[in-house]
Amino acid sequence: MSIRPVLSATPAQPTLEGAGVKLSRAFGFHDPEALDPFLLFDDFRNERPEDYLKGFPWHPHRGIETITYVLSGSVEHGDSLGNRGTLGAGDVQWMTAGSGIMHQEMPKGNAAGQMHGFQLWANLPASLKMTTPRYQNVKGTEIPEMTDDDGTVVRVITGEFRGRRGPVDGIAADPQYLDISVPPGHKKTFPVDTYRRAFAYVFAGSGAFADASAPAGVLLEKEVMGQEVNIRDNSGDRTLIRFGTGDEVTVQAGEEGVRFLLVSGAPIREPVAWHGPIVMNTQDEIHQAMRDLRNNTFIRPAH
Repeated sequence: MSIRPVLSATPAQPTLEGAGVKLSRAFGFHDPEALDPFLLFDDFRNERPEDYLKGFPWHPHRGIETITYVLSGSVEHGDSLGNRGTLGAGDVQWMTAGSGIMHQEMPKGNAAGQMHGFQLWANLPASLKMTTPRYQNVKGTEIPEMTDDDGTVVRVITGEFRGRRGPVDGIAADPQYLDISVPPGHKKTFPVDTYRRAFAYVFAGSGAFADASAPAGVLLEKEVMGQEVNIRDNSGDRTLIRFGTGDEVTVQAGEEGVRFLLVSGAPIREPVAWHGPIVMNTQDEIHQAMRDLRNNTFIRPAH
């Protein structure tokens, strides 16, 4: 068994999206190979309704899948196919945009005005870029949750963990998506298939991932793409951890414990042509998508 080394530990960047939603972007719109098959990850977390209520009005998607996981508040959604619904705290929606869909997402706060959730974009291979769009909406009560004797809690959003399988299935990236909470001071190891690309996103507390036996806060030097970079071993709130190869991820929780998402998926290894929420394999396909939008032929009939 080999522990995956940390290649980078980077803070999510403040970003303005949609009609003026303030969020933190962990990655996206840069190197699509770095976390292939994943393209983008946003943490939308706000205490003030004016920072999120304008939401994400009607916009197109083609060639990708979007995964929305809500922790607090709710998200009302609708699309060009007539689907309507609301995601509440703990709920998940996996949307396969495929050949094309127009949709909107409008966040609503909880009773205290708080809103928190995540959105992950996963790429589709060329063979599925123009597949028929579909949704998988999952209530929080349907998501398997396991609690160890030491208090560690794992929610299985998708994929398999310790014989329990998440309710979302049939996803091209064959992902494992776990929501993990480790109590203060505990050291835990989680298996990750060697062939998968993997990342963790810390969103509460702190933990040491690079070397779980090292003191918290030490600076480690790692070689990344031929360049020396400094990586702080103790990673805290709103931090993206990108792992190298191996078959385990180990974390030493800090004084407040640590809660993080652990996500992995099989790389697609295909060319990426990217224009906002439309991700294809070639620029010609991007140009065709733009023509479809102008000609009102973007939405394809179901087949």
